Amino acid sequence: MFQYKTLPGLAAAGMLIMALALPGTADQASAVDEKYQKAIDTAVDKALAYLAREQLPDGTYPGMPKCTAIVSLCNMAYMARGYTPGASPYGEAINRGLDFVMAAQQPDGTLVGPGGGAMYSHNISTLMLSEASGMVDAGRRKKLQETLSKALQVTLTAQAVAKSETNKGGWRYQPTSADSDISHSGWALLALRSAYNNGAGVPKAAVDEAIKYILKCRNYDGGFAYQPGGGSNIARAGIGLLCLELSGRHRDELALVSANYINTKFKSGWNGEFFFYSIYYTSQAMFQLNGEQWESFAPFLYDTVLKLQAADGSWPMAPGGSGSEQGPGPCYRTAMAVLALSVAYRQLPIYQR
Repeated sequence: MFQYKTLPGLAAAGMLIMALALPGTADQASAVDEKYQKAIDTAVDKALAYLAREQLPDGTYPGMPKCTAIVSLCNMAYMARGYTPGASPYGEAINRGLDFVMAAQQPDGTLVGPGGGAMYSHNISTLMLSEASGMVDAGRRKKLQETLSKALQVTLTAQAVAKSETNKGGWRYQPTSADSDISHSGWALLALRSAYNNGAGVPKAAVDEAIKYILKCRNYDGGFAYQPGGGSNIARAGIGLLCLELSGRHRDELALVSANYINTKFKSGWNGEFFFYSIYYTSQAMFQLNGEQWESFAPFLYDTVLKLQAADGSWPMAPGGSGSEQGPGPCYRTAMAVLALSVAYRQLPIYQR
């Protein structure tokens, strides 16, 4: 069984450490983040109040009831603003979400409720539990450790399923899938990187194989395909760039070309396809990259997202009234918008650079 080492003080006997390069210089707030700070604070606070009003007594949210992924995204939205489990004003909302996700774990270790795809829900929820692992009260700590250990084993086992050379190293819809795609693989890699940050033993070989798969999806235009050989779009470019950044390839040539692809597409009349998914990944990716690429990207991100917020604090739709991503409901869209706007808060461990 995969063993999970929690925050501080537990021995790491026999664990392999994932070799991710993390920047060693102090992280300073950029001029563009300071310029938009007040507007972002106001928007995020309204959004979190909306999510808290919408939360159901069992910890879930309307739109896709019982979906562990939606619960987990909403939990991370609260935590991205600096709120922690148990502490006012949103601590009980976070705890209800944690309890729901942990109780939803299946006998095989997957974190999947009745709604949502298996590995999407699983890896998003694994990421959330890892991000919350150093914040929970003593009463939940042991349960979270046990749940997360089993969940990480599912992710690693799913990657190790026998696959063709084209699909090797990635993940897809089911733990037993013999093919892979960049979307599922991005969530899985985020979960593994977060677990590493919090002291888990993550085999370096698993990370190396995941990055090899991501690079198979890279296109010459700087974008990334859903699967090797496919076309590029902004969402997939965000996933690919973030994976490069989190794998130690900070600001290398491939990363800079991908950042240019994102900036060019974002500013050239993008139609908002997969808008909320795209802004979640591109905001993280470009923030990790930092420098002039972030300074150029951030105003377009902030202006676009802020003007779409409704009076009740939610995000009802994408630019131009796009119907994409309508299915999961406004709580999903609101959580994704908050997570995109809040990268510069650096409150979630995964947002550190």
